[in-house]
Amino acid sequence: MKQVTLLDMAISFVKANACGNDFLIIDGARAAPDIAELTRRLCDRRNGMGADGVEWLFPAQDADIDAQLWNADGSEAEISGNGTRCVAAYICAEKGKERVVIRTGAGLRSSILTARSGAAYEFETAMGRPEVATELMLPTSFGQARGLPVSMGNPHYVIFVEKFAPSWQKEAAEVQSNPVFPQGVNVEMVVVQDRHSLEARFFERGVGETQSSGTGSCAAAVAAIASARCQSPVRVQAPGGTQVVRWQSQVLLRGWAQLVCRGEYFG
Repeated sequence: MKQVTLLDMAISFVKANACGNDFLIIDGARAAPDIAELTRRLCDRRNGMGADGVEWLFPAQDADIDAQLWNADGSEAEISGNGTRCVAAYICAEKGKERVVIRTGAGLRSSILTARSGAAYEFETAMGRPEVATELMLPTSFGQARGLPVSMGNPHYVIFVEKFAPSWQKEAAEVQSNPVFPQGVNVEMVVVQDRHSLEARFFERGVGETQSSGTGSCAAAVAAIASARCQSPVRVQAPGGTQVVRWQSQVLLRGWAQLVCRGEYFG
């Protein structure tokens, strides 16, 4: 009988980064039996590889791959724009494709390769049709929050501010935990710079503050266009980098993804 070694139990991964939003890309066959607990261990920034989430990959009949996103805290999410772009970069590197179709929890998303530099890939991704609700006011200990709920296949609440307060993360956390959002919500704090430029900060479900967000950038741009603060296209600047959002019949998101490293996790 063959002895099972540590290497036999190792989980192979690729780590990727999109504007500071980092993800592990792993074969979904290694996810059993407890995908939530395993995701938490993998994403731990001290005892694991560290990441905002894991994109678990499964075969798909109607796409190049089925990518199931689990956040760093072990919760499942519908989609990440940056995570989807990281998966597209991985598929592009592995299979040499310039158009990648990915099945997500929010439906099919198609990414077109627009530029490449080494292990960095730029894509424009069709992010679907947004849903914008009317302004919603919420009480917080910092005063009344006024924001626009936007769905990009996942829920967002976009708050326009004159500047980012030192306590913006605490305010975002209060909004996120409001019972009006039973499934939680991704919160964007947004400063309008001009008719085609925004600066944004992101506080995401299951993660907290992130350096960037693909769907969050889309939601911020859509909310700005819907409220006549901006016109398409919109450059969304964040601490991790800049993405460009165009809103036509659907939303198109352009940005870079970098394949960082490949390795094995012994758990």
